[in-house]
Amino acid sequence: MRLRNIAIWATALALGTTLTACSSSSGESGSAGSETVTIGVTDLSKDYWTTFTDLAAAEGIDVEIQNFTDYQQPNPILTQGGLDANQFQHLLFLANYNVNTDEDLTPIGATVIFQLGLYTSKGYTSPSEIPDGGQIAIPNDVTNQARALLVLQSAGLIKLADGGNPLSSPADIDQSASKVTVVPVDPNQTAVQLQSLDGAVINNNFAADASIDPTTAIYSDLQDPDSAEAYINVWAVRSEDVDDATLNRLVEIYHDPSVIDAVVEENKGTALAIDKTPEELQEILSGLEDLIREQG
Repeated sequence: MRLRNIAIWATALALGTTLTACSSSSGESGSAGSETVTIGVTDLSKDYWTTFTDLAAAEGIDVEIQNFTDYQQPNPILTQGGLDANQFQHLLFLANYNVNTDEDLTPIGATVIFQLGLYTSKGYTSPSEIPDGGQIAIPNDVTNQARALLVLQSAGLIKLADGGNPLSSPADIDQSASKVTVVPVDPNQTAVQLQSLDGAVINNNFAADASIDPTTAIYSDLQDPDSAEAYINVWAVRSEDVDDATLNRLVEIYHDPSVIDAVVEENKGTALAIDKTPEELQEILSGLEDLIREQG
């Protein structure tokens, strides 16, 4: 349940993050009759969080949001009890955390899939126009490299052995059945490769850094959401809190049109709202954890 103690706070502070006041049972903190819930995020500057907290407050839920710049902190702090929930990661990130730490943080709701897009500066308007033997840059970090390969396969440009999976590497490409070759580069160099290669798969943040409009992608995994299930962003809680009524109500509030539509608009339509059930998300997570253990 949502409990806190001094030892937990000391551990959390040792991780270098200053946390807000701890959660409490109804009426013990915040305004009279309200319940305080602490959530960890990485995008607190976005306006939709104000809309979200206002909607929650109208229902007597005082939401305290702690922002993190280090993606490695929200999960351990949630595990240790310094947060009631976090909302910053996709299922594959969560699966890696659970397997590597032998923990069992659990998704109770989906948010969106943020696109991973294929871009070009050569005038192609669709993947089919990229010539045979073309070269495509992909990010070389493990998570995004596999996702980029799945994007290219979905776009009909490569074929992966056994259909590929979220841990695929360039070694899994069936070269004889593929139209293009891939050039793995540091993620922050993918946009630069547009100057010389036929295309590049570029993360949204690096596209933004290069002043690339994300809506100009000629293909993205949002066009094949089933291939991107591992990258559904989720609300995560400790396993004992999966049935907590307040936390589950916050997931519902996040999907209020005034919030979720603002998330999509903030990303110029390059985010796809997902409304899978907790059970569906937990099944996907379990499959990813099994895959990581098998291939680890």
